[in-house]
Amino acid sequence: MSNTPTPHNNAKKGDIADTVLLPGDPLRAKFIAETFLEDVVQYNTVRGMFGYTGYYKGRKISVQGSGMGMPSIGIYSYELIHFYGVKNLVRIGSAGAINENLKLHDVVIGMGACTDSNFAYQYNLPGTFAPIASYELMQNAINVAHEQGTKVNVGNILSADVFYSDAGLDNLAKWKKMGVLCVEMEAAALYMNAARAGVNALCILTISDCPFTGEETTSHDRQVAFTKMMEIALELA
Repeated sequence: MSNTPTPHNNAKKGDIADTVLLPGDPLRAKFIAETFLEDVVQYNTVRGMFGYTGYYKGRKISVQGSGMGMPSIGIYSYELIHFYGVKNLVRIGSAGAINENLKLHDVVIGMGACTDSNFAYQYNLPGTFAPIASYELMQNAINVAHEQGTKVNVGNILSADVFYSDAGLDNLAKWKKMGVLCVEMEAAALYMNAARAGVNALCILTISDCPFTGEETTSHDRQVAFTKMMEIALELA
């Protein structure tokens, strides 16, 4: 549909692997590339949204910062799918606990992504679309986690449009009674873009804060300490 580089990515065709990890924070992308990958090449610096390609256990894999919110991940995932031929997109991000049994640093896999966003409006559907993960990626992630000895919580998550909600915790309490595990801001758009294009997507999250108790991790922890979800995602390659 378009020549590369794109307005948001200065990679050329062939620079990006068919499997891409998508942390929201570009510095988390940098950390993953420098910590886990070999023969790393940085392919993107546009808008400070770093992208890298390297090898993990001999398999070519890329990691690309995707920014905050559904408009941002919507742009990056769309370009990766349609302009660079990416087939597997794995979001690795942070989330706020809604379920009271979730603690800081717990890992959550988003089987489905509820949302208050209007992202699906573009598809002109005659009903409500339910964004879900790709089953194969999800099953493989669960198996990898078990092999690594990491407990994962699998279920419904919330992709919210607003970080500082005027309603405070009232809206989260309503999602809580429906069994939603945690809240983040990107998965629903990723799942919709992937579904529309017929490719695979999964969201793996680490609990960074517990809004109902006030517990939270530091920004540095969110950048470098959430290694369990990173290792699960890397093994999916």
